[in-house]
Amino acid sequence: MSQSMRAVAVVPGTHEVRLVKETVPGLDGPSDVKLRILDVGVCGTDREICAFEYGTPPSGSEHLVIGHESLGEIVELGPGVSDLRLGDLVVPMVRRPCRHDHCRSCRAGRQDFCFTGDIRERGIKEAHGFMTEFVVDDARFMNVVPKDLRSVAVLVEPLTIAEKGLLQLWSLQERLPWACPHSAKEGRGHCHRAVVLGAGPVGLLGAMAFAALGFDTFVYSAEPDDHWKAGLVRSIGAHFVSALTHSVDQLRDQVGNIDLAYEATGNSRVTFDLLRVLGTNGIFIMTGVPGHRGPAPVDTDGLMRNMVLKNQIILGTVNAGRDAFEAAIRDLGVFTKLWPGAVGKLITGRFPVEGHRELLLGKPSGVKNVITFDSVA
Repeated sequence: MSQSMRAVAVVPGTHEVRLVKETVPGLDGPSDVKLRILDVGVCGTDREICAFEYGTPPSGSEHLVIGHESLGEIVELGPGVSDLRLGDLVVPMVRRPCRHDHCRSCRAGRQDFCFTGDIRERGIKEAHGFMTEFVVDDARFMNVVPKDLRSVAVLVEPLTIAEKGLLQLWSLQERLPWACPHSAKEGRGHCHRAVVLGAGPVGLLGAMAFAALGFDTFVYSAEPDDHWKAGLVRSIGAHFVSALTHSVDQLRDQVGNIDLAYEATGNSRVTFDLLRVLGTNGIFIMTGVPGHRGPAPVDTDGLMRNMVLKNQIILGTVNAGRDAFEAAIRDLGVFTKLWPGAVGKLITGRFPVEGHRELLLGKPSGVKNVITFDSVA
């Protein structure tokens, strides 16, 4: 008799969000691994899928199991898997390559830069996600996490957003003499100023990544100056500037030349206002996907003038490849050594799967809430 397991799913046809019973999967091929899911982070993408703004079930299914920020433990291995072990903790990648031979990115294992758009994304587009008890997946999409990061490893996937942006930043800024003469000693970001827009999980993880690299880091967000997030920002040696009391121009006056801006809000109006004050030779990394709020006034002449005369770059980044996952795992370990306790504070709640509705449909507080299938965190 087949065993069943719990999973959180959306049913687009009836606009339902519900707990479903799925059959526990078995291995299908020699390169498969079976995971016991431990933790699944809840993010804005999950809530947007549950609001039926997007989200596509796999072919032949009326529902989509959601969840893409995950941590699992390997409990079974296919005979063709040699580089993983039973008991390994892993974070699976989200995106799966398209099947088109002419897509050079997917054929090179860089489906995060897919040309065709015919990719599948677990928990988002045409593939079930990880908000369930067991998952079977291909070994090539697994990223092993050291066991001493067990309590915070669910943060790896959201951290990859900043890591991918940084990987592209270094490549792009090689076009000019941007590096600080002391960078080898002080960190690659030394001599440069970074502004992070937003103090959600993606923003705070990005701030940690920039601060660890030596950037003089500022977080600009809508919380008051005495909010606990402001204290967390200061605890990592960064600066907190409240948007409630400081305009973007006042922020620029406080920071000086903004060398790097990292958007982590999905708010296009604030984003383009910040872009207006980006500094000379600056790069602006956008990560958010805004909803359709209607047109907003933008000084297109001013933005274009700045981009040309100040040698600026705007970069959009989504999803992540193997290199960003490896960097995120490495840096999560760095963060826990630099700032003991600060990383754990990003996980502000752990909930059983039965509590999914409030997290997905309500207005939960905190930074990163996690649905846990494991009794030991």
